[in-house]
Amino acid sequence: MEPIRRREFLKSAALGAAQSNTQRPNILFLMADQFRYDCVGVNGNSIVRTPNLDRLAAQSANFSHAFVQAPVCVPSRVSCFTGRYPHSHKNRVNYTPCNSSEVFLQRMLKDAGYRTGSVGKLHLYPPTAEQAHTTGFDRALMHDGVGATDPYSDYVKWRKAHDPQAGTPYTALAKPIESGKNPFRGAIPYEFSPTHWTGQETCKMLREYAAGAQPFFLYSSFFKPHSPFDTPPPYDAMFDGVEIPLPRRTSLEEIQRLPPPLQKLILRSRTPEYTIPPERLQWMYRSYYGAIAMVDYEIGQILAELERSGRSRETIVIFSTDHGAQLLEHGLMDKNVFFEASVHVPLLLRYPGDRASGRRDEMVEMVDLLPTLLELCGIPVPKQVQGRSFAQPGPGREWVFSENIIPEIITGGALDMAFVPGKGVAGIRHPDAKMVRSRRWKLNYYPGYTGELYDLENDPHEERNLINDPAHGATAAELRAAILDWMITADENDQIAERWLV
Repeated sequence: MEPIRRREFLKSAALGAAQSNTQRPNILFLMADQFRYDCVGVNGNSIVRTPNLDRLAAQSANFSHAFVQAPVCVPSRVSCFTGRYPHSHKNRVNYTPCNSSEVFLQRMLKDAGYRTGSVGKLHLYPPTAEQAHTTGFDRALMHDGVGATDPYSDYVKWRKAHDPQAGTPYTALAKPIESGKNPFRGAIPYEFSPTHWTGQETCKMLREYAAGAQPFFLYSSFFKPHSPFDTPPPYDAMFDGVEIPLPRRTSLEEIQRLPPPLQKLILRSRTPEYTIPPERLQWMYRSYYGAIAMVDYEIGQILAELERSGRSRETIVIFSTDHGAQLLEHGLMDKNVFFEASVHVPLLLRYPGDRASGRRDEMVEMVDLLPTLLELCGIPVPKQVQGRSFAQPGPGREWVFSENIIPEIITGGALDMAFVPGKGVAGIRHPDAKMVRSRRWKLNYYPGYTGELYDLENDPHEERNLINDPAHGATAAELRAAILDWMITADENDQIAERWLV
């Protein structure tokens, strides 16, 4: 960590430590990966089964307009845990090292007297418990769900010790599958799945931490419902016979009208995803919904354990995700784009005690979560934090921002698209894209290429790009200016010294 920033942080942490730990709430942060906003029942989905999240939402502030700062795992998670934008913390791509000068939430809480722990997906590099400790976690039980990280996975070690069929990959599909049944049925029993392991290990750590005198911060991070779509019984069959509404099919002609960076991303596969047959897509949706039901069940177990501990009323509970999922909206299955399905996310925050719950409609960013938690815990917010607390209801943000490398940098596999200095990614010279969104309008800006302008009020599915419509030229110019102002001012606390040092 840079000496000046570290010194300033320790100074603010020392001020916060003056408050007795017994007066501070605990924090339980529940995260699922690639979880759509519209896949929580209370957010308007009558098919998905999320009774535990629905119950939590009834006790929480349920934010209807929360947005991630990057529609991809690592940049988004680092923004959430530092309260800083991706272009500031510089984690722009998955499995890249964190800047050593960044201070994470778990470090801030640990230095203020909290006991800290993590279970499940961290997505740090290197993907080791030792690296997790350097960011401020006292304990870390890890499983990133990516085969290359399995040598560091506590879940893989646990499964080898307990599952008689541990040689079967945890993402393997069952064979044979009878006609009319889910072709994405997982081969391993649910009791040995990563989802169940994350839930039971979270309960164990919660039981231990809740029995202690220190306030605690416990982060429980599920890999699901992230693809691939393997879903073990009985969840693979939970939606058999249910016709889940599918998105409108996107044609090649429509994709080719998008800006070149988006075209490269959507068409990167040898067999483009937009050609997935409707029957297969229906089973993908059923499996995705089944995976959500698995995560919801484990969250119910964790919340029941918190209740049994007697610490529930003094614990802040958060549920959210690192990004959403396209599920073939606009011809893409996963994310990495600025469409609402990827950047608009669920966010539930249950305050300690009897604080008011209900729907909160102001626009917030995930960088705002860190200063909110620090305020609720009575800990000063370090000056390098760029988010704004939403602990108290208010008007929210006029603009929200997101950014990403589009097309995505992928190395080491069949979809290789590496960044080459001076040439960019896959022929896209400047792949660093930016998004700004107001209540009504969204602008996606691709340096050197045409952009996208959507009227979300009249075009909520983002199907009519108005960027070249002269009638909306002033709106596009206003949104570009908002991106420019944001880029110029976001880092001013880092870049402008408070005083001369001589």
